[in-house]
Amino acid sequence: MGMFSKFFGSSSDIERELEEIYIPMFQMTLGMTLEQAKKHFQELFKAAKEESLKGKTKNLPQNYGDILLEEEKTNNEIKEFLAKKRKEGIKDNDIRWWWNMHDIERAMLYVVDENSKMATYLDEIAKSDAENLDKAMEDATKRVRKFFTIYGDPDDTTHTKGDDRPLPFELKDRINIFVESKKNNIEEYKKEIENSSTFNALIRSEIRKGNL
Repeated sequence: MGMFSKFFGSSSDIERELEEIYIPMFQMTLGMTLEQAKKHFQELFKAAKEESLKGKTKNLPQNYGDILLEEEKTNNEIKEFLAKKRKEGIKDNDIRWWWNMHDIERAMLYVVDENSKMATYLDEIAKSDAENLDKAMEDATKRVRKFFTIYGDPDDTTHTKGDDRPLPFELKDRINIFVESKKNNIEEYKKEIENSSTFNALIRSEIRKGNL
């Protein structure tokens, strides 16, 4: 699997292990200095710990993905829980990857993802020439949905419907690998994005084609 498939030991190891992943990533992708990347990491790690503490999954064992797959055979509630995800293209390895993580690692992925979206959203508003703020916010939201995966409950149709609905977070690693593979043909990839209603719709299309 991808770069976020490491398994961590005790909770005291988490911060150090995540630093090794995220600080170089922030330097490479965001053009930050080492000090800037360290500060950015600390801010997001603090947010991730808070996110983990307020969630319902903070006390799950780190082999919970394996437990889910075993329980799926006999537990109807687990079977129904995973059936919804499998309808979205989730595979056994995706379940293991996501649910075998330490909860803070899952929270960190969520926080970093949301931070990237918010930065793009605010940038789009700042450079907008829309006639008013409401229109600028609406356009910015569409732009974010065009270029970012929106994760969440696929049954949530509050803001989007059909193929634009949220995707399960269990797909994140496969989506990252898919995006990386597209960098070899960036112009074609841009056309695919522009021709899709949202990035989620593009991903669902690629899953149906067996490309992801």
